[in-house]
Amino acid sequence: MQHNQTEELGICSVGKLLFKLAVPAIAAQIINLLYNLVDRMYIGHIADVGKLALTGVGVCLPLIMIISAFAALVSMGGAPRASIFLGKGEKDNAEKTLGNSFTLLVMISITLTIIFLLFSKDLLLLFGASENTIEYATSYMKIYSLGTIFVQLTLGLNAFISAQGFAKTSMLTVLIGAITNIILDPILIFGLNMGVAGAALATIISQSLSMIWILFFLTGKKTTLKIRKKHLRLSTEIILPSIELGLSPFIMQSTESLIAVCFNSSLLKYGGDIAVGAMTILTSVMQFSMLPLTGLTQGGQPIISYNFGAKNADRVKKTFKLLLISCLTYSTILWAAAMISPQLFVLIFNNDPELVDFASHALRIYMAVSCIFGIQIACQQTFIALGNAKASLFLALLRKVILLIPLIYIIPIFMADKTTAVFMSEPVADILAVTTTSILFIVQFKKSMKEISTPLDNTTPINA
Repeated sequence: MQHNQTEELGICSVGKLLFKLAVPAIAAQIINLLYNLVDRMYIGHIADVGKLALTGVGVCLPLIMIISAFAALVSMGGAPRASIFLGKGEKDNAEKTLGNSFTLLVMISITLTIIFLLFSKDLLLLFGASENTIEYATSYMKIYSLGTIFVQLTLGLNAFISAQGFAKTSMLTVLIGAITNIILDPILIFGLNMGVAGAALATIISQSLSMIWILFFLTGKKTTLKIRKKHLRLSTEIILPSIELGLSPFIMQSTESLIAVCFNSSLLKYGGDIAVGAMTILTSVMQFSMLPLTGLTQGGQPIISYNFGAKNADRVKKTFKLLLISCLTYSTILWAAAMISPQLFVLIFNNDPELVDFASHALRIYMAVSCIFGIQIACQQTFIALGNAKASLFLALLRKVILLIPLIYIIPIFMADKTTAVFMSEPVADILAVTTTSILFIVQFKKSMKEISTPLDNTTPINA
């Protein structure tokens, strides 16, 4: 039975399969968000020092994102390649990819742990900690860094569970950690009076349980791919292509902090604190609202990768078409809601009348063309699923580094309303990025399909 679930990627109805894989992936994204929100909620309610403690933990976010980005570097490159190998019938190479990824995640974890233990205070001061908040920031980060290996292995290896088609098992990984964290937070923060340190300890204990669950699964009987001792030794032929493919999601995650700094510095200059506050809300709205798109693409990745490896061009095309329609439909509905009632989104995060009014106007500008963002994410993630490292890396650099960051500083030069100009950099970057992505995808996708096309592609697969 362990092979049936993976083999379904090549034989079951694409529509039913995408739904089956995407729903748990979307649920996992939402659970993970609630996980983080509850953590911050408890910290913010610590008696007398809640505000400073929350700010201090907030300063840790760039470092935490770096840990997540390195996990993505390994997993988001290795997992699609493992799916492609499975589609080709090369199970041994798929397991080599898993084993090599495990080893690399452990090596990265040890390196990051040492760096953060030695230099966490200096790094936190660099990212904006003040004399008032550095105590809370270092207290949280030093304990959190001790659990780096738990976070790395949980995030990194969970992608290999999804890559085999075990979406529910992947969702349970997140659920185990979230429930444990929600239970432990009040006990450690308030019951044992550990404060911020208790929140960090609750997080790493939760992640350790998720990691144990993953390792138990990936060494058990149900999985198609197993972690085997003979595959743990790093092979350049296996790991380097995985890293190359993983560079795209690594850049996408690791540059978030840089973009936040660019936006906030410009908005503070032109619009003051209220503009920076509005930007915080806009970023939160965008991150929350885009979770279903991330889940959809995660659900589509194993199907596309497996069938690409199996040289079943017809199923790859069907999956991409359905993924594109789904992503575009969702992004259009979201765009319409933001244009019609932006206040509803803003009020989720703040109810100050002045800030709500300012942020509502800014949200309409910031999300002015978010209706087309479904095209961007569907195409970009499909490049990763197909193992096209060069295209996915270029697109990751294009939208954020090549376009968005320069536009934040260029557009205000040509507009009288400087604050509005900064917010406009997002839709302008989106238009340019989606246009470029669409053209590149049409060319590259046709090329990829031509490479794997066989006479069998003209026949309709069972239940396709």
